Amino acid sequence: MRRLLPAALVALTLAPMAFAALPAAAPLDLETVMANPDWIGQAVESPYWSVDGRHLYYALKRDGSQVRDLYRVDPVGGPAVKLDPAAMAQADGPAVFDRAHQHAAFILHGDVFVVELASGRRQQITRTPQDESAPRFSADGRALQFRDGNDWYSHDLASGVTAPVAVLKFVDDPQARQPDALGARQLELFKTLRQLKADKQAQHEQEQALDAADAGRAPQPFFLGDKITAVDSELSPDGRWLLLVTAPKGYEAGKAPQLTHYITDSGYPEQQEARVYVGRSDPAPQSLLLLDLQHHQPYPLQTDSLPGVKDDPLKTIRAQTVAVLEKAGKQDEAKALKAPDVRAVRIVGSDDDGGGGGIAWSDDGSHLAIQLRAIDNKDRWIASVDFARHALVSQQRLTDNAWINWNFNDFGWLKDGRTLWYLSEQTGYSQLYSKPLDGKAKALTSGTFEVSHPQLSADGQWFYLRTNQVAPYSYDVYRVPSTGGELARITNYQGMDDFVLSPDGSQLAVLHSSPYVLSQLAVQPSAGGTPRELTSTMKPAFTAHDWIAPKVVEVPSNHGAGKIYAKYYGPANEDAASKPAVIFVHGAGYLQNVTLTWSNYFREQMFHNLLVQQGYVVLDMDYRASEGYGRAWRTAIYRQMGHPELEDLLDGKAWLVRNHHVDPQRVGIYGGSYGGFMTEMALLRAPGEFAAGAALRPVSDWTLYNHEYTANILNDPQLDPQAFKTSSPIEYADNLRDPLLIQHGLIDDNVLTEDSIRMYQRLIELHKKNFWISLYPMERHGFVHADSWHDEYRRIDELFETYVKPVKSVPAGP
Repeated sequence: MRRLLPAALVALTLAPMAFAALPAAAPLDLETVMANPDWIGQAVESPYWSVDGRHLYYALKRDGSQVRDLYRVDPVGGPAVKLDPAAMAQADGPAVFDRAHQHAAFILHGDVFVVELASGRRQQITRTPQDESAPRFSADGRALQFRDGNDWYSHDLASGVTAPVAVLKFVDDPQARQPDALGARQLELFKTLRQLKADKQAQHEQEQALDAADAGRAPQPFFLGDKITAVDSELSPDGRWLLLVTAPKGYEAGKAPQLTHYITDSGYPEQQEARVYVGRSDPAPQSLLLLDLQHHQPYPLQTDSLPGVKDDPLKTIRAQTVAVLEKAGKQDEAKALKAPDVRAVRIVGSDDDGGGGGIAWSDDGSHLAIQLRAIDNKDRWIASVDFARHALVSQQRLTDNAWINWNFNDFGWLKDGRTLWYLSEQTGYSQLYSKPLDGKAKALTSGTFEVSHPQLSADGQWFYLRTNQVAPYSYDVYRVPSTGGELARITNYQGMDDFVLSPDGSQLAVLHSSPYVLSQLAVQPSAGGTPRELTSTMKPAFTAHDWIAPKVVEVPSNHGAGKIYAKYYGPANEDAASKPAVIFVHGAGYLQNVTLTWSNYFREQMFHNLLVQQGYVVLDMDYRASEGYGRAWRTAIYRQMGHPELEDLLDGKAWLVRNHHVDPQRVGIYGGSYGGFMTEMALLRAPGEFAAGAALRPVSDWTLYNHEYTANILNDPQLDPQAFKTSSPIEYADNLRDPLLIQHGLIDDNVLTEDSIRMYQRLIELHKKNFWISLYPMERHGFVHADSWHDEYRRIDELFETYVKPVKSVPAGP
C-alpha cells in the first residue's frame, strides 16, 4: 500500500474524541450496550442540495420509529429546521438540470416537478399513485423525460403536454399474424372476409402515415412477442432511441426453500418463500433490443461478437469434474456440464448487483455505452453502439480468473460526448480511466489504493473521488482533472462517508464520521478549504462515556499476505500480566471494518469496550477477502473460502501473544454471518487454537447459500464440487473439540436457519460435546430487537467468562 505516513509508524492511535474531557459515565453493562441505539443519537442520511444551492436537505431517523424526518439547513450558518408536512410538500428533491441551466427537475413524493430557475416558478408534472423516477432533460432542453417502471414519458415544456415515448406490448403483433391453412381457405372462398382484411390493412397503413406526419399523435405500439419480459430501459436524451434490456419470460429460477414464522399476528405458523440455492438455476440471461422510435423499428444487439465471450474460463475445472463423473458412470451429469458455445450475459446494474448502472447515454444522445458481464462473472465488457449497423463495439474488456468485483463498475461519458470514463481493477486496484471511442485508454489515477464514488463536475473539468490514498483505513475526497493530472486531496477527515457537489460546483457537502461519532454533515469549498460543520446529532448519554479509541495496527503475516490491518482494543495502562483475548471477525467477507469511520458493528465495538472493562483485550481484523486492499486481497479466497482468512486470524492471535501478554490458551473468537462462518472454520479447522467460539447466523454449508454471491467465489456446485467441500464448515464437523455456541434468527432469509440446524444435527450424530444453539423466532439476518441483541450477547459474554477468561481449567458445559 502507498502511504504518506512514516514507515516506522506501525500503529496509529486515533485522535481523542471531542467528548473525551467529559466526566466518565457509570461502568458499561450489557443492558446499556445492547439497548435500542436511539440512545446514541441518529446518523445524518441522504443529504442533497436545494435547486438554488442555498440550502441542504437531509434525513434523520425519528427516535422510537423507523420514520425518517426531513431537515433543511443553511450552509452559511444557522440551525437546522425539521420540516412539518406542509413544509415538506414545498421542499425540493435531489435535482437534475438542463444543459443551459435554465430548468431543474426532481421527484417529490413519487411525482415529477420542474422549476424555472430564473423566476423560481415551480410546476408539478405528474400526480399519480405510482412512483415516477429518473427525471432528466432532453438534449435540446425542450422536454423533460422521466420513467414509470420501464415505460418512458416526455413532457413538452412549452405546450405542457405529457406523452409516452413508446408503447411496449409483450404480445405478438395481431396485424402480422398469418392465417393457417384453414384460414387461407376461408379467405379464398369468401369475398366478405377478404374485404374485411383489406379494410384492416388500409386502416393500419393510414395510422402509420398519420403517425409519421403528425408528431402530436400517440405512438403506435411495439409488439415484442410473448417470449420476453422487460428488465430495464433507457431513453436517449434526443428521444430517438430506447434501449430495452429483456429476459426470457417465465424463466425457471429453481425451487425455493420455505421459512416458517412461528410468532405471528394470526396465531398460526406462516410460510415464506426464500431465495434459491446456488447452482439450482443460473440467473436469467439478458438480451438487448434497440428501438428506433423515429422509424418504429426494433433491432436486437447481439453479444456474440464481444471479445472472449466464446471462451470457457472454467475449462480446466470443467474437464476435471467431467472426468470424475464419467469414471463414476454418471454420463448424464457429465453431459450437463458441457460448455456453452457462447456465454450468457447480463447488464451490470440491471439486477441490483452494485456498480454505477449498466447503460449510459452521452448528453446529446449521439452515443450509447452498455456495460455487460458474463453470467460466470469472469468478464466485464463496456461496449458502445454503432447505430448504423445496430451492433455492439467493444471498448474495454476486464477479465478476472476469479471473479469481477461487484463494486467499482461506475462508468459514463465526459462532456465532449465521445470519451468514456470508467473504473477498473485492471492493475489490481480500482482506478479511474478515460477512453475516446476511437482511441486508447488513459489512466487518470494510479497507485496501490482504491478509487470509488466518481462524480464529474457540472462543467466537466473535474472528477471528485473517494480514495484511501493515505492509508487503507483512511478515506477522504480527492479530485483530479478530467483530462488527467494531479490527484489532490480536498477533505481531511480520514473518515469520509459520502459527498455531494452543489449545483454550481463551488461547494461540497460532506458526510463524515469517526469510530464514536455517527455520520455528520459539513460543507466546504470544492477546491479545498476549511469546512463548516452543520450538524451535531450525538446524545450526551453516549458521549459522556470514556470510550476506548481503537488503535489501528499492522499485524505481520506468516503466510505471505504482507501486513494485515486490525483494530486493537485494550486498557489505557496495560501491564505484563497474562490476559485473555477475543478476536472479532467481521461479516460479509468483502467488507472493510478497519477504518476511521463509524462502524456498522457499533454494538460490537461497545461490547469490545465492555470486554476490556472485564479484563480482556480485543482484536478486530480485516482478514484477506476484506474490502479496501485491492484485487489480490479480495480474490485470495477463490475456491478456498475460510482458508487464507484463518491463516490471518491465527497470525492475529500470535501477534496478541507476542505483543500484549495474551495467554495462547485463553483466546476466544466470535462473529456474525461471514464472521460466524469463519468462527466455525476456526474451531473446526484449527482445533485447540481457540478456547471457545460464538458463531452468529453462520454459513455452515455454501451449497445452501444464494447464487449471485457464492457462484462468484466457488463457481457452480455441480461444476466445482471440490471448492464447496473445501470451503464448508460442515465438512470438518468431526474436528470439534472446543466449546461452540451457534446463534441464528429463525426467519433469516439471507443465511437460512437450516444452515445452523443442519450443523447442530451433524454434531449430535458425531456425539460431540460442549455445543449449543440459540434461536430467535422474530429475527432475520440483521437483528432489530433490543431484547434479542441483549440475549445474544449475554450468551456470548457467559461463554467467554466460562471458557476463555479463567486461568484454571473449567468443567464441561451442559
